[in-house]
Amino acid sequence: MRNLNQNGQEFDLIAESGSNDFDSSATTIRQEENDEDDLNDPYCVEDNPQRITFEDVTSAAFKIKCGIINTPCVKSRLSDTIGVDLYLKKDFLQVTGSFKERGARYALVMLSDEQKKIGVISASLGNHAGALCYHGYKLGIPVTVVMPVIAPIMKIVACRQYGANVIVDGLDMEEARRIALRRAKEKGLTYINGYDYPDVIAGQGTLGLEIVEQVSNIDAVVVPIGGGGLIAGVALAVKNLHPNVTIIGVESEKCPSFYKARKADRPTYTRIDSTLADGLAVPVVGYNAFATANPLIDKLVVVKEEWIAIAILKLVENEKCIVEGAGATGLAAILAGQLEELKGKRVVLPLSGGNIDTTILGRCLDRGLAAEGRLLKFTVTVSDRPGGIAELCRMLASIGVSIKDIMHERAWIMSDIFSVDVKVVCETRNREHAEQLKNMLYQKYQKVVFGTSDVATLNLPASV
Repeated sequence: MRNLNQNGQEFDLIAESGSNDFDSSATTIRQEENDEDDLNDPYCVEDNPQRITFEDVTSAAFKIKCGIINTPCVKSRLSDTIGVDLYLKKDFLQVTGSFKERGARYALVMLSDEQKKIGVISASLGNHAGALCYHGYKLGIPVTVVMPVIAPIMKIVACRQYGANVIVDGLDMEEARRIALRRAKEKGLTYINGYDYPDVIAGQGTLGLEIVEQVSNIDAVVVPIGGGGLIAGVALAVKNLHPNVTIIGVESEKCPSFYKARKADRPTYTRIDSTLADGLAVPVVGYNAFATANPLIDKLVVVKEEWIAIAILKLVENEKCIVEGAGATGLAAILAGQLEELKGKRVVLPLSGGNIDTTILGRCLDRGLAAEGRLLKFTVTVSDRPGGIAELCRMLASIGVSIKDIMHERAWIMSDIFSVDVKVVCETRNREHAEQLKNMLYQKYQKVVFGTSDVATLNLPASV
């Protein structure tokens, strides 16, 4: 029915207060609000968190042992350099490249026959999605994953290779989670949270059992924290077997959600900035994970992003391991000098994942090199007459400096028209070599400007 005003123009009928007529759009909005209120994960309830038990972890170890790789835990080549008897648990060697397979496998195994038939759903940026899709494929369980549009393309493709139903939707993880929960409600699917589903936490705890079996007389275990599932499981396993072992959690300064949860004594929302440790970027830690882990964590540290980049570089150069930022945070805290009490102690670091984007890896390596004085950027004004730039290049070559990038510009300099500004990015052996280069440039040229960055102020120990 058309509604016309006195001038014959069509208008919308808005119900007055107390009327029995309702605007359809208002009804839709109220219905959506009610739907949002119903989008709660029944396995992760803030007011009634589930505390995982040691028996849950041992049960998981028995039930997933045939489907999970018992990854090596080896002594690090960095031990003598950093003064720590360091062991690396290489869980990035799982098939999908992360520890997430442990929890995903156990969660799927523990489903009822009816749940297995209908299928499961989750929201993830990558590692949990990949693990769930892979083990769903191996166990014959239908899997749907909702990945936000910011998820790496390589991880989306990997999930689809396992025959999963991959939905790319949502601007961020919170939107993807709501989409997944709504679909779970509509389709009767079981929603499996990647860090707070009880069986997921129990499955992650099997990593702690393996650590205790592989390394004797452990003094401390340093664990990265995102949503809290890994440290909850590992701390539970290790503390039950060896109560005197120190459990230390590490977060990036860009996503300190567990740190804020401890201060508030409950999980609380934390604004997340872009971080090298994207696997740790969780705005609210898991309710079950926090309730389980918080009493067992002896120390929590927050590490700067630059140290994560340095840790990634050290693992590539010294251990020949490609590890993502989340997996390198434990080493980052040690290199940064935030865990001086571990000097001379036997320490285990779980290298939790190796799924790092290749472009991000390149940036991390460059930042790490810059922090050590092995990558320098400077601008120098040289003569624009024939041989001016060649002379600069010969001087760098004479002391063994490698030029990575060089460019020059004439039009924008305000000084002598017979001069040219040359911008150089070069690689040196170490900081002493870099100082030699600086001194030589200052002696030879009147105008030399070196690039500065946050990494230059880190004061990295010369022995590292």
